[in-house]
Amino acid sequence: MGGTAAESSCRRTTRRNAGRKNYDENMIDEIMESHLGSVPKKRNRTVADLQKETELEAMIALSLGFPIDALLDEEIRAGVVSELGGREQNDYIVVRNHILCMWRDNVGKYLHKNEIMESVSNEYEGMVRKAYEFLLSNGYINFGVSTSIKAEIPKEATMGSVIVIGSGLAGLAAARQLLSFGFKVVVLEGRKRPGGRVYTKKIGRRGRFGAADLGGSIITGIHANPLGVLARQLSLPLHKVRDKCPLYRPDGSPLDEETDSKIEFIFNRLLDKATQLRQTIGAESAAGISLGSALETFRQLYSVALNVDERQLLDWHLANLEFSNAGLLPQLSLAFWDQDDPYEMGGDHCFLAGGNGRLIDAMCDNVPIFYGKTVDTIKYDSHGVEVIAGGQAFQADMVICTVPLGVLKRRSITFSPELPKRKLDAIDRLGFGLLNKVAMIFPHVFWGEELDTFGCINDDSSRRGEFYLFYCCHMVSGAPVIIALVAGEAAITFESTDPTHSLHRVLSVLRGIYSPRGIEVPNPIQTICTRWGSDPLSCGSYSHVRVGSSGDDYDILAENVGDGRLFFAGEATSRQYPATMHGAFLSGLREASHVLMAARSRQTAVMKSIPRYSQLSEDILVDLFKKPDRTVGKFSFIFDPRTDDPNSMGLMRISFGENHDVCDTKNVGEGENVRIQCSSKLQLHLYAAISKGKADDLKLVSGSNENKLIYLHKNIGLKLMGSRGLGASGNCLVASIAGARKSSGRSSCSSVKT
Repeated sequence: MGGTAAESSCRRTTRRNAGRKNYDENMIDEIMESHLGSVPKKRNRTVADLQKETELEAMIALSLGFPIDALLDEEIRAGVVSELGGREQNDYIVVRNHILCMWRDNVGKYLHKNEIMESVSNEYEGMVRKAYEFLLSNGYINFGVSTSIKAEIPKEATMGSVIVIGSGLAGLAAARQLLSFGFKVVVLEGRKRPGGRVYTKKIGRRGRFGAADLGGSIITGIHANPLGVLARQLSLPLHKVRDKCPLYRPDGSPLDEETDSKIEFIFNRLLDKATQLRQTIGAESAAGISLGSALETFRQLYSVALNVDERQLLDWHLANLEFSNAGLLPQLSLAFWDQDDPYEMGGDHCFLAGGNGRLIDAMCDNVPIFYGKTVDTIKYDSHGVEVIAGGQAFQADMVICTVPLGVLKRRSITFSPELPKRKLDAIDRLGFGLLNKVAMIFPHVFWGEELDTFGCINDDSSRRGEFYLFYCCHMVSGAPVIIALVAGEAAITFESTDPTHSLHRVLSVLRGIYSPRGIEVPNPIQTICTRWGSDPLSCGSYSHVRVGSSGDDYDILAENVGDGRLFFAGEATSRQYPATMHGAFLSGLREASHVLMAARSRQTAVMKSIPRYSQLSEDILVDLFKKPDRTVGKFSFIFDPRTDDPNSMGLMRISFGENHDVCDTKNVGEGENVRIQCSSKLQLHLYAAISKGKADDLKLVSGSNENKLIYLHKNIGLKLMGSRGLGASGNCLVASIAGARKSSGRSSCSSVKT
């Protein structure tokens, strides 16, 4: 992913066999249309049609990470079926796959349950409800940035409050998802821009500008990729990274195809031998061996790539391997360096026209982000969290930390209490490497319109990753932009090298290639050199499995702590998709789901603590409203006393009638007793959840109580209900305010406050 983000999940080579046409993500619509029709109608299909449709939907679900004939572990934990195996599970899988395909057929439109029922028999309504709830709450459907999906975000937050630290892909994905779930969210970002390690910079001058991705740049594998979904929703074109990638020797001469193919074969055979070694000795023994040492041992053992030319070309492939992992080969674990390969997303690798910053900009829309807020302390306990950034305190129910692994390694953030040793050890074991870039914009394209990439071989093994690969971005940047990659040891040295010297070296490489062919390489209009390792908010580029580590450490990093108060997201928390932009994005959706589950669990616990009998529940309300926080005519309000946030939610009560006894007396005659007949007239109390700001607005409404009631209904859309109609969220709110009045602690329904 980025930070610069792993540009390629292809471990062996980035020069892949594929066609040259631009990739159009909307082609998936045409494919599904031809197989399914625009609106699949299971009720009116023949048995053969249903079978064909079911098989196709199963294959699409498989591409999205769902097993064909089994449930995900998450589905099992969610209890989507009463019994594993058998017909119920099979039917559920068919329904689940159908829902997935319905949404994927039109990712720009929010999919509602009633639309699903138009194509599913009524007998499966309960199954549709379970599958829909699981897919929705876990971020498999109805996520993204389309107008239809944004329109479904609740106007009022009823699920509690969450602080998200970091506005990279993980943080923004989590924030948008939480907003859709009904949470109050704020994002704290240390930089003055969003995106984190995904950074599209506008470069150039005098009317000649182009977009350069200084961080994560390639969408690695477009099939089922959530970033492809965002691109479709925004109608942004994708450009497939074309197959052609010529290599040039240190003297600038082109490498012949025979030598190229020979060394590429040797490189892949060395990797095969390394894989066979770990299979022979076992993962436990291989865990202490580096991939680099294994490859060099086999190179010497089989006496391959011995002459200078062949060794230099092999170094190019080794540099490409270090680039893919953002790690030095002597540090990569032989046992687990490629543990995520089984989950690699299929399809072409693509550039996004205009840069990935366009996705970031769309994801920021209507998300409250505070810039320049570098977090230094995170406090958490059973009552909630407090985050300190620049001397300012932010409080909420939960927090999601999405800072890069490099920041966690540096211990830049103080956690109180300290993180569990298990998590700290995982942070220390995992590797976090470096990739740097030189982005240049030129007056014109001199490298050829037909190229997306080309490579350069270095004559110094210690500098094999220096400018070893070039991205030709003219097809997507809007200008003649080219980006040189610096990987491996060269990326580390690059951090302390004078940018002027680096520019001189990269221009020497380019001129060594093109000048002998009579092509002039002009001076660039503008140049930018990245230093991701020196950036205190990234401290590197992306993660890898270092010697002594394993894929388990990604899972440990993803674990929440503090009884479901502190959560972690980011590419280094994704075991299946580490070091990728889509891995970061998916981790944000994952943690939003975990936050939702934690909030619901606490709401359930609160509800169990509230007496079941309505009279006792009414007594709680009566007691609270004995001392209302505000009163406007017949309207009384109670709020959480711990915050002055105008968006914090409270409860309003309106009273109808008078609360007293009415008695009739009658004198039946002199000397006789008076008979008294009494009847009780009780007040009617109706309630509604309302923010402090809306309550203040009510003061400005002139006229009678009736006028105020009409205002609440027409202008705010408030719905009045009896105490029994408050529901789980309402009762949670009542319990929160009651608890807050008794103590100064935070509760599960409190708001973000600064």
